[in-house]
Amino acid sequence: MPEVSRFFGIVIMMHFGDHVPPHFHVRYGEHRALIEIEVLRVLEGSLPPRALGLVVEWGALHRSELLENWRRAAANLPVERIAPLE
Repeated sequence: MPEVSRFFGIVIMMHFGDHVPPHFHVRYGEHRALIEIEVLRVLEGSLPPRALGLVVEWGALHRSELLENWRRAAANLPVERIAPLE
C-alpha cells in the first residue's frame, strides 16, 4: 500500500482500486483507521484522540490533494506524496 505522508509517528496510505467512499488509511503504532476524505470521519478502526486530531487537521489542509490521489489510485496510477503536518 503506497505511503502518502508521514508525521509525528502517523503514517498515511492509500490502496490502489480501493472501495468507496474515498478514504485513506492511517497507522499509528498498533492503531489503525480508515478516514473518509470528504468529511474526515472515521469509517473503520480507531486512533487515540490526539492522533485523530492531528490526522483531521492534516486532512483538512490537504483535502484536494487527497481527492486527487484517490482518483489516481482508482486509475492504478502512482499516488503523489503530500506534505506532512509540521
